[in-house]
Amino acid sequence: YVEIGDAIRQSGSLRGLSLSDVLNMKTDTLVTLFARVTSPRLKESEIRSLATSDFIALSTAIVPFLTPTASGVPNGAETDD
Repeated sequence: YVEIGDAIRQSGSLRGLSLSDVLNMKTDTLVTLFARVTSPRLKESEIRSLATSDFIALSTAIVPFLTPTASGVPNGAETDD
């Protein structure tokens, strides 16, 4: 089981990446980002060998972390269950 870790909340996880490439879900950019933020940490080679459906699932999992919310209203990624 792989999930997006807390590192995604830090702007440093985007270091050296084009924000527009992240938001446009460019594969190479997401591979680099996932290598930084997955838990357990996946290597780029492991991410590149994922099934397409698993890669898409990871890609959609980062959306709540990247989308702005209404002022003062936390999104689902910001709440602790």
